[in-house]
Amino acid sequence: MAGLLQQAKYRYSADLCPRCNRSLRMSRHAIHSTEHPHSYYVASRNPGAGYPVLQGDEQADVCIVGGGFTGLNTAIELAQRGLSVILLEARQIGWGASGRNGGQLIRGVGHDVDQFADTLGQDGVRDLKLMGIEAVQMVRQRVAEFDIDCDLTWGYCDLANKPRHLDDFRADRDELLSLGYQHELTLLEPQQMRSVVGSDRYVGGMIDMGSGHLHPLNLALGEAAAAESLGVRLFEQSAVTRIDYGPTITVHTAQGRVRATQLVLGCNAYHSGLERRLGNQVIAAGSYVIATEPLSEALAVELIPQNMALCDQRVALDYYRLSADRRLLFGGACHYSGRDPADIATYMRPKMLKVFPQLEYTRIDYQWGGMIGIGANRLPQIGHLPDQPNVFYAQAYSGHGVNATHLAARILGEAITGQASRGFDLFSQVPHMAFPGGERFRSPLLALGMLWQKLKE
Repeated sequence: MAGLLQQAKYRYSADLCPRCNRSLRMSRHAIHSTEHPHSYYVASRNPGAGYPVLQGDEQADVCIVGGGFTGLNTAIELAQRGLSVILLEARQIGWGASGRNGGQLIRGVGHDVDQFADTLGQDGVRDLKLMGIEAVQMVRQRVAEFDIDCDLTWGYCDLANKPRHLDDFRADRDELLSLGYQHELTLLEPQQMRSVVGSDRYVGGMIDMGSGHLHPLNLALGEAAAAESLGVRLFEQSAVTRIDYGPTITVHTAQGRVRATQLVLGCNAYHSGLERRLGNQVIAAGSYVIATEPLSEALAVELIPQNMALCDQRVALDYYRLSADRRLLFGGACHYSGRDPADIATYMRPKMLKVFPQLEYTRIDYQWGGMIGIGANRLPQIGHLPDQPNVFYAQAYSGHGVNATHLAARILGEAITGQASRGFDLFSQVPHMAFPGGERFRSPLLALGMLWQKLKE
């Protein structure tokens, strides 16, 4: 019996997908492939047609580079305002963080926005906080407007690793209420934690019924279909090779080019040298997710009784939730080193078992990783190039991308069409430093900084 249990303990499919027998091991080739990396999201994505490769010359009012949440929603915003739009994606729609993330839709934009009081004033900081609330509502409205099937589920809980985190939650609740937050907020004491999570790892929490979780790739695919229905022309496998700036911008790909009067760069962690000034202001940090086999209803309820998204407060945070078919999706381990684990399941499984030891004999069916864009001050970067007023950008969402991208798209849509935008004025006032060390030493230096933060923690 002991031998059988020992075999079951390591019963996870690190080599083959249970649905299609494809390899699940994440090599650097897979992470940089032009096809979606194999993941639970890809295996459960909604059916839909792909988009053609750009060939020949095209023209539009606005050209958008990047087929993630930023680009897709900016396209929707502009098309709804009457502009013609062409969107170019180097790989496939939702290929980057938009189609790989943990699927958590959480209020807020940036980290510690009070740090910008000297630049923006108290009223400006308050506006940033209000926009962080509005951003979640934008996703809610987008899903409803276009009837996007993305498993949108409401309910989120911040998890306290230390008693001081509970004090932070109380302050957060009081501030949210002072901002007129309309959704239920509930503080949890240690003895109440089993009502939201089947783990003894936490000393408290705060429930927020105005945040939640969803299937991010299906949201991106649904937004692509929405953009196309509004007249946006989308092209996949159409990497930009060169940009000629000027009153009329020409964007070149291997097989075609687009002429436009305005350009939007929504590349985030995947600039690939396209615009170095922007690329130097964002660091690509690796984050990783595993998905278990489908759990029994009883076990799923034991782990996450109210089907919420959950996230702890550590520097290398854990975040997790249940999928629509009752798999545990467990993510975290933010890496600045530029090196990915050789086997993500082997790397992430022990972290999952620290939270949920009852999953010791549960199979891991999917493993994947990807890059998120992080700025030095953790505030999204939204603006236009200083010497090119018709070239706009948004990037560096620092882990809040599901909602912040939709906010950035609204802000860009207003700015490009000449509408008054308090958001564009606010975000463009905040200076953003370039990361030190250049391309060669930037990641190692940040990895050392992360290690120091973990040691302090």
